Amino acid sequence: MNRTLPAELATIALLAALLLPGLAWSKASDRNQPMTIDATSSDCSMAGDNGKCRFTGNVVIVQGTLEIHADTADVMQKNGEIDRVVLTGKQAALKQQMDDGTMMNAHANNMDYNIHTETIILTGDYKVESERGTNAGQRMVYNTRSGNMQSGGDGTRVRTVIQPKNKAAAAPGEKK
Repeated sequence: MNRTLPAELATIALLAALLLPGLAWSKASDRNQPMTIDATSSDCSMAGDNGKCRFTGNVVIVQGTLEIHADTADVMQKNGEIDRVVLTGKQAALKQQMDDGTMMNAHANNMDYNIHTETIILTGDYKVESERGTNAGQRMVYNTRSGNMQSGGDGTRVRTVIQPKNKAAAAPGEKK
């Protein structure tokens, strides 16, 4: 019987709990701020309270401390509410201040955020960074409500770097 399995599971659980640099703790007040979308062009098709808007060309979305840059943003609406946002680009980028004041940055070729399930799927050379660490790979599914993160498992590699909780000051000439 392999006695290291529980230790490996504990390590994986610890990584998942510590690593994802705070998407679950994104600045809560941002959700109550107006959203501004700037783009080269837009094409909206609305049928009552349902429809889709496609924004293309140097898309910039700002909502509170949240700032997104993408080549294309598809914003889907159901029953008068934003339901899903799909961002694409080489690479789409997202940055946001967390409730604790730290910053989180994410980059991916595709970001698919489902508002109702509170799940974001990052695909295509994604990387999520914060002061606590980084996670990079080809595909990650992250539940912003529960903090559950799943990455890899598709035959590609995942790289996780966890920073020490109390970083010591780097010696002169060393990179921090």
